[in-house]
Amino acid sequence: MKHPLFIKLFALAAVTLLLLIGLALISDVVHDRQRYRSLTAQSVADSLAGPQTLMGPLIHSACVESWDEETGKGDERRMVERRREFLLTAMPEQLKLRSGAAMEERARGVHKVNTFNLKAHITAEWGSLASLQPQSTVKNSRMHCGAPIVMMAVGDARGIRTAQLTLGEQALPLKPGTFHPTYSRGLHAALPEAVRGKADGLTATLDLELVGTERIAIVPLGGNTEVQMTSSWPHPSFAGRFLPSEREVKPDGFSAQWRLSSLATTAQADIAGGSRVCVSGYDDASAPGEYAPGGATPRDCADSFSVAFVDPVNPYTLSDRATKYGLLFIALTFVAVGLFELMKKLRVHPVQYLLVGSALCSFFLLLVSLSEHLPFGAAYGIAAAACVLLLGYYASHILGSLARGLPLGAGVALLYGLLYVLLQLEQTALVVGSIALFLVLAAVMVLTRKVNWYGLAQGGGASPAARMPKTQPLPTPSEAA
Repeated sequence: MKHPLFIKLFALAAVTLLLLIGLALISDVVHDRQRYRSLTAQSVADSLAGPQTLMGPLIHSACVESWDEETGKGDERRMVERRREFLLTAMPEQLKLRSGAAMEERARGVHKVNTFNLKAHITAEWGSLASLQPQSTVKNSRMHCGAPIVMMAVGDARGIRTAQLTLGEQALPLKPGTFHPTYSRGLHAALPEAVRGKADGLTATLDLELVGTERIAIVPLGGNTEVQMTSSWPHPSFAGRFLPSEREVKPDGFSAQWRLSSLATTAQADIAGGSRVCVSGYDDASAPGEYAPGGATPRDCADSFSVAFVDPVNPYTLSDRATKYGLLFIALTFVAVGLFELMKKLRVHPVQYLLVGSALCSFFLLLVSLSEHLPFGAAYGIAAAACVLLLGYYASHILGSLARGLPLGAGVALLYGLLYVLLQLEQTALVVGSIALFLVLAAVMVLTRKVNWYGLAQGGGASPAARMPKTQPLPTPSEAA
């Protein structure tokens, strides 16, 4: 063969292409498992209750203003009744919520979903209820209003386990629904007509037990809103328009506190105007809330804040991130084998490169399959150990000795260790990976600094200076004679 190096490089390129196809198939498997996990979460939410949003308590009253209006001319004149329907609302001046969330794990097959059982004690205080007094907009109109209703809206009413409402010292019977045109899911109680326009205010307390899936959001409706939340879950994700003013996260759980003023939020005006509730999702994504249309923008949404009970060691997310390093793994391992082949003057067949790359690809498939049944760290260790042992054993044969196979196996083990560190890092993964790649490149350049690449392309390994003919000294006159 005239150019064996180019033929070898072409064969290795074909092998790499085949391995890339294998990595793409493995990545598709990971994405499929992620989709199945999402379907599992949706299945649990469909059977139990979905993510929850708490909004209220608030008082509203539906009113109708009607009046007679003359239309037509001459003999065709007649009186027509006109109507205007509107909703009066009274937001609490003080809103306090004390809650504790106990976590419960639900599963469908190998997929697990975090659900919570929230027990909340809510106190709402209203000052003057003058906002419940209807104001006429047409002279001599007739006004009719329904009974004032105190309501509490939730994201998924199926999650309500128990609820008890007390107005002052009097317990009020609760009924399903809210009679609100926008926020229909929840519970309500009818108030006596005497509270309309009451000047000395009103105080209501609500004890609520609510279950849901993965996330709880709260709308700060009070003139001053105070929320305290505790849970045994050690990995909360705080999101929404407001972060906690105080929080403490420990291995055995977290506690958080929000203190908000109506000067800092437009939630009261948003809810009074019928704005939708949109909840910022977890995993850095924005998801429509329970009442939000799919195309809602932040301007269309009422203010809220939320806590997501996320799993920081999501095996599918970590497996997907690991698979993205697959090409780098293959390239570095091929470089290591090529260096042995070059420095020790060995010959490694492209099929052997293909087998080495296939072993590297199998690691990612082992990782995602084992992590469904074992903790991610244990699954990673088992998959990495199996591949390192296999590659070390195989390399000792293709490279001619155990002394050459062991360093290659150790190098692959180092790569797996580096990958595990990168998977645990979030903010510094890029800089650590860049430095490691630079060090690998520097090591390759140092080891190959004396290689005659032109000689390799021509089938020889000598340097150009070594192959140049030596200059012969000119003969002396006596030698010439």
